[in-house]
Amino acid sequence: MASFNKVILMGNLTRDPELKYTQSNMAICKVGIAVNRRYKDAQTGEWVDKPTFVDVTIFGKRAEAFEKFHKRGASAFFEGRLELDTWEDKNTGQKRSKLYVVADNWEFVGQGGGARSGGGMQQSNMGGAPQSASQDSGGYGDYGGGAGDFLGVDDTPF
Repeated sequence: MASFNKVILMGNLTRDPELKYTQSNMAICKVGIAVNRRYKDAQTGEWVDKPTFVDVTIFGKRAEAFEKFHKRGASAFFEGRLELDTWEDKNTGQKRSKLYVVADNWEFVGQGGGARSGGGMQQSNMGGAPQSASQDSGGYGDYGGGAGDFLGVDDTPF
């Protein structure tokens, strides 16, 4: 049976990025983001923001670049996959698990976001749309929009 594991998230950083290095000098950046779901409350008619908190891990040069340019509260766009870690708690002996996102690519968003990008992506000549910097970067080519321009339901070409 075929499988597909792809995550695309945009949110605000809940804490400053944590950059650490493995013994083999591989950079690992861990960050938390809040992604809001906005909906209208059926009873009161008021708009409600419901946050979902997600842990994101970035590896290698992408991790170093992300940590250099981002701080708590900044907006960021991530493209990656879900991973599940499992372990046994040393104190209780119970099995524990954690689901998180491993970011293959990231983009600047918000103020000044159109001029820079990171995580193996570079700006194309088409109004700042991301384009794969190399075949193995995990990029998905040019989507034809400008930085910060995301397709809505009505914009779908099919």
